[in-house]
Amino acid sequence: MTNARVAIIGAGVGGLCLAQALRGAGADVAVYERDRGPDDRPQGYRLHIDPGGARALRDCLPGPLWEEFLANADPGGRAFGFLTEKMRRLFLMRTPQAPGPLDAHHSIGRVALRGVLLSGLSDVVRFGRTYERYTRGPGNAVTAHFADGTAETADIVVAADGGNSRVRRQYLPHARRIDTGIVTVAGRFPLAGGTSEPIAPLLRLGPNMIIPPRRYGMFTAPQSLGGPASLSGPSASSGLPEGAGTGTPGVRPGDAHDGARGAAGGYVMWVFGARRGRFPSGLPGMTGGELQETVARMIADWHPDLLRLVTASPRETVSLLPVRTSVPIAPWTPTNITLLGDAVHSMTPMRGVGANVALRDALLLSRALTRGGDPVEAVAEYEARMREYGFAAVRGSLRAARQFVEEDPLARARLKTLLRAARCFPALGRRALAS
Repeated sequence: MTNARVAIIGAGVGGLCLAQALRGAGADVAVYERDRGPDDRPQGYRLHIDPGGARALRDCLPGPLWEEFLANADPGGRAFGFLTEKMRRLFLMRTPQAPGPLDAHHSIGRVALRGVLLSGLSDVVRFGRTYERYTRGPGNAVTAHFADGTAETADIVVAADGGNSRVRRQYLPHARRIDTGIVTVAGRFPLAGGTSEPIAPLLRLGPNMIIPPRRYGMFTAPQSLGGPASLSGPSASSGLPEGAGTGTPGVRPGDAHDGARGAAGGYVMWVFGARRGRFPSGLPGMTGGELQETVARMIADWHPDLLRLVTASPRETVSLLPVRTSVPIAPWTPTNITLLGDAVHSMTPMRGVGANVALRDALLLSRALTRGGDPVEAVAEYEARMREYGFAAVRGSLRAARQFVEEDPLARARLKTLLRAARCFPALGRRALAS
């Protein structure tokens, strides 16, 4: 076990998971978070936790908190549909029920997961501390400076402060995060008994990818505030949007969060995407109602139930979500500063893997740091592996985002042919969709 003092900048999913693992190993760790308290920003859709993410949580959390996670999460195993814009089924991908929680796909509210990860860390997490910059002192110690004029010195600093990481900007200024040119609009269609507009049962029963001839993409997923429905569907690599929220690149969905107006009793989340040039000018300044009307015009000739999802959603749940991604960079010389999650490999939400990759980072880094020995060597070991799978996920999610808004009608036609063929050969279809 290292005797180094570890400072984590940011109390998101990855940073808190790392803090839990280090605290459990007896490390001297502190987390610095700009939010004023644990309930400061309640927004965010439900997160998809795949088996890799589940195993990282199990290994990083004390036993009671792992059980609390399972109590708050819903196991997956439901079917995922691929439909045309006229609601004709192309393929239904079924995922068998997992034999145990470590092999399952879970759906959990971002707020609920953060609550689990904060448990027992009241003396570790310092809220209201907005990080500004770092300096180096004697012995290569790192001092983090905060907006309130305070400073904290640590032997190791971990940047877990998201896609707009201030640590990364200073430490790796060449590590860029770019706009993909893809824009999505998301909303929530309420499922409260007797109060919502009728829609087709298949839109209520499981997630679906809508595949029009070209240019656009749409994803729908039923969400129950206390029950089932995984935002990202049954597979972590199915080319599906991940839950948008405080940890997702470029996403600030306002009051579109668990418990928002129009969400009581559950809802169907919808995400419509296209390249920016397909939308009218003035998109960034539009209100929720204007965004809603814009999407409704763009899908006016789609199936009435898909149009109804958009037009019957409360306007305050409709948000603009620009899609951004990091640009993979060459290896850098390791030091006692390192990064995890979106702070280093920010990715598009289209494959639903961002949170899981951050959890994998937390597990890998905690194991390296608690093994003993030179902390910089531990960081080097972690970064060598993290760059490989982290930037692979970045590339895969960008490829999925581009497929989501495919402009080539021939490419879309080939995809639909593949999906129809997968009805006869499901295993082949699953492999193709995962590639």
